[in-house]
Amino acid sequence: MTQNQAPSHRASALRLDRQLRIDGWNQQALEQAAVGVVGDTDAAASLFLLSAAALGINRLKVIAPYLDATLTQIAAQLNPELRLSALEGFYSHPFLGDFFSDCRIIVDLSSYGLAAKLALGKAFRENRAVIRGSFITDCDNEGLQIFTYFKGREWQELEQVMPPRNLPGPLSHDPVLGIIGAGIALEEAKNYLMGRAVSPDLITYSRKKIPPGSQNRSILVVGAGALGNFVGLGLAFSGFSNLTFMDPDVVEPTNLNRQIFFYDAVGRNKAPALAERLNQHYGTRARGLIGYFGADTDVSPYDIIIDCVDNFETRVVLSEKARDHGKLLISGGTGAAAGQVIVYDPARDRLTPAELLGLSEIIEQRDPGPYDRSRLACIYQPNPAVIMTNQIVAGLMVDAGCQLLAGVRPPNVFYENGAVVM
Repeated sequence: MTQNQAPSHRASALRLDRQLRIDGWNQQALEQAAVGVVGDTDAAASLFLLSAAALGINRLKVIAPYLDATLTQIAAQLNPELRLSALEGFYSHPFLGDFFSDCRIIVDLSSYGLAAKLALGKAFRENRAVIRGSFITDCDNEGLQIFTYFKGREWQELEQVMPPRNLPGPLSHDPVLGIIGAGIALEEAKNYLMGRAVSPDLITYSRKKIPPGSQNRSILVVGAGALGNFVGLGLAFSGFSNLTFMDPDVVEPTNLNRQIFFYDAVGRNKAPALAERLNQHYGTRARGLIGYFGADTDVSPYDIIIDCVDNFETRVVLSEKARDHGKLLISGGTGAAAGQVIVYDPARDRLTPAELLGLSEIIEQRDPGPYDRSRLACIYQPNPAVIMTNQIVAGLMVDAGCQLLAGVRPPNVFYENGAVVM
């Protein structure tokens, strides 16, 4: 290692600190791997590229007719060691497979059968893996399917993830599904590259199409960390503009492995920094409030509250405020490998998210003294955290929120190691 390289490696280790704390984590396996990506005219490949770069995958090769310039630029700023090679066009000829000659794995998020067949054929002949992501859309339903293929795994499930049309065509799936699908695909890629077991089943998430609803809704997002970043992105993708983010914390270097919009915001307050980025890149009218959500917080201006906080005490207060003021609430929580999305509609639900999860009882059992939610507690309690779980759960939260605002009561959703259970 040269003296010029040393600062970069120290910065990388600090940026990736939270995932390096996960038991059995093998960052070297990610950094040394080349990963191929096949995309289409939507943002799914760009979302995968962004999250993979944040995770510390440094070599990415993409064949796609379109890469989102904003997401690609953010990926490069999050990971200065990123080496991205891109061919603009469709994966439509075996000759193009040579572009992936040094890739152990190909992530295929395209929607046309020719690319899927070429990627699967290459994997079979050359003993590689393909993570096949398929987005479902018909007259009534939308969703996604993810399946990881490698030689010897010639399962019937492959038929279910093959696109219905052979050649490229127009796309129509909800962009929030791209956030969820790219996150699950990256979870599978991480497991394969680290020598861990991939999902033994076809991973599926589907729901009825969301009926049109007003996007001129006022939304309060409490927490501007990893969940808040991806919730903000999903809301912007969905056309919501009147957004308020509330958070007391400032950006730290260890946030940058999962809090995607803070690539050059270390030391700034999270809520205004996130609002500024969404306004800059997506034309929203977001604002940031610096402070804690408490019993005296005014929720009257908001149509829905989205809970992205990292502690049970504040989540209890959020549930109580939603119940007392008749507010729609989406509550999300994550760990290093699991998370959940709990929905509260005061017109239909008897129990709030805090009551359903028994959070008050958990607090009483573990905390004999008064609770002090100071910023120092965040800095000096470094819990393991990784981008995929936050990305997937945040996407599911936005998806649930869109359904709720359209008058549909979505189910509660639980996620663990790639599996989505409703």
